[in-house]
Amino acid sequence: MTRERTDKNSAFTLTELLVVTAIVGILAALVLPAISQSKKRAQQIQCVNNVRQLGLALREFVTDKNAYPFFVNPHASHGNYPEYASYWVDALQNQIDNKSHTNDDAFMSQSIWQCPAAYKPSGWIPNGGDLIYDDYGYNAFGLSHMSDTNCLGLGGTYISPVSPFPPVHESQVVNPSEMIAIGDGFYGYSGEIRDGTWNLGRGYGPTKILDRTQRAYTRHQGKANVVFCDGHVESPTLQFLFEDTSDAALSRWNRDHQPHREKLSP
Repeated sequence: MTRERTDKNSAFTLTELLVVTAIVGILAALVLPAISQSKKRAQQIQCVNNVRQLGLALREFVTDKNAYPFFVNPHASHGNYPEYASYWVDALQNQIDNKSHTNDDAFMSQSIWQCPAAYKPSGWIPNGGDLIYDDYGYNAFGLSHMSDTNCLGLGGTYISPVSPFPPVHESQVVNPSEMIAIGDGFYGYSGEIRDGTWNLGRGYGPTKILDRTQRAYTRHQGKANVVFCDGHVESPTLQFLFEDTSDAALSRWNRDHQPHREKLSP
């Protein structure tokens, strides 16, 4: 009789099970956010390392050529600065592995070109088909539109698909330590911020965008990793990059280190 009573008393009651379940749930609620934050932090560190490496490749290119890569060099095959490659990504990859990558985009799947926190559409292929979607962008135009003459960015002194144009020379960047060069590939205007474009800028014209503001903000908790022309890396907020209209924020986009507020969208 005593043994039966002991066996019965050793079982959990419904109340005890509910208490244990509640405790496990509370512990999970406490632990999971910490794990998630650790993962996001690791992703941001990897992304910072990527843009730093791209910045080093950019510095090597500028040292070799005394000028910055073209955003697009459509006349490379016709003798217009052929050593600069057709696109800025090709030019930097040529520096990274000392190989030519003209018409070869396979390298875009390498980790250095992939932000681990970036959204990838279903069936995504780096630079696949007609999709303009890359994790990192180049400050090609600054606050200018891509069709503006004397463009304010790094991608060329005049952007045109029909006529040759010279590159931006190193001496044309007034303040390299304050000039954005490469970073997380965001596109912003009028307070709306998106990602998924080859260009990193505020004045870029219409393009095919695959992402939206909410996802852009969650990429690095409202920040972006950016490397400057002198090679140092910062993580400014998206608000500072794309919404702030102070001189300090705007001048960082332009190679003459002027705010050019007249270039902002009305």
